[in-house]
Amino acid sequence: MRSRRPLTATLGGHPHAPGCRRSKRFAPWFRLARSGGVVLKFKFGLLAFGAILLLFAAPLAAQDKQAEKVYRVGYLSFPPLDERLDSLRKGLRDLGYVEGRNILLEIRSAEGKPDRLRDLAADLVRRKVDLIVADTGSAAVAAKKATHAVPIVMLGSGDAVGQGLAASLARPAGNVTGLTMISPELSRKRLALLHEILPKASYVGVLWCGGASPVSKQQWAESKAAADTLGVRLASLEADGREGLASAFASAATQRVQAVLGFDCPPLVPSATLIAQLSLKHRLPGLFPLSAYPRAGSLMSYGPSTEDAPRRAATYVDKILRGAKPGELPIEQPTKFELVINLKSARALGLTIPRSVLLRADEVIE
Repeated sequence: MRSRRPLTATLGGHPHAPGCRRSKRFAPWFRLARSGGVVLKFKFGLLAFGAILLLFAAPLAAQDKQAEKVYRVGYLSFPPLDERLDSLRKGLRDLGYVEGRNILLEIRSAEGKPDRLRDLAADLVRRKVDLIVADTGSAAVAAKKATHAVPIVMLGSGDAVGQGLAASLARPAGNVTGLTMISPELSRKRLALLHEILPKASYVGVLWCGGASPVSKQQWAESKAAADTLGVRLASLEADGREGLASAFASAATQRVQAVLGFDCPPLVPSATLIAQLSLKHRLPGLFPLSAYPRAGSLMSYGPSTEDAPRRAATYVDKILRGAKPGELPIEQPTKFELVINLKSARALGLTIPRSVLLRADEVIE
């Protein structure tokens, strides 16, 4: 009697194995099972590969979106544009900001004309800048009046708190931060330095913009206190711009002052060359707050580094563009000061600068 193989052996065995007989009736099911397994494996592979792509593509897309962001930063200058703008640009480049790629600078200068600041600040706000860099306290005041929403970074303010720009240096609590130039305290140091060079000078003329601003009043008070200590008298030489300089120096000659102490007064900076010419004409040695003055021909300057402050301001710009709130960033005081002496002007005035002072100079112009 002929034996029968179990159906399970026929269905479960490999169709090409020796001794395995596959019924024609079940052949289509075998082919479907084999082809279906390949399809399922292929589909699963595609799904897995797609998931991996999504995992990597998501952060890359986010990076590309972030890289596409171009920040628009306004630069508001009271005096004509100077080397501080170049120093700010370098500071921004060092932090990865490249003009035309991820940052655009909207540059405005009042050219030393205070009545232009208000309109220039308003124009920057209308252009929807992400941030405004103000190069002086006057420019920062104009920007703050134009907006309480756009962050403002100062390159230097004579007295940020006194000018109403911040509640305090440690916590500004508004939309303004950056650097202050501590001008009132520096006025005392400048007078002491001038006395070191001219110990016999007992009558010094103060070239300033007048006592209308809180900063000017503080500078005068600090200088007066130092003058009393040194036994020096002060004479007011007021000039609020180029037009008043000739009469100010004529007054100095009439009062027979022996030297000139320049205060921090932005409207006078554009006239640095004229001030140097008038100083030489009336043979009046002068000490000023910015290096622009001796470079234009005046005797000397002492004050915060005009190169260091803009670079430090660039770090404020970076922090704010990354999400920091200006009101929570403390306002910094200068840490680097520079003494610049023009020896050519000293010779023209018949002066010999003490060696002790020359050794402290950061720059000597010959």
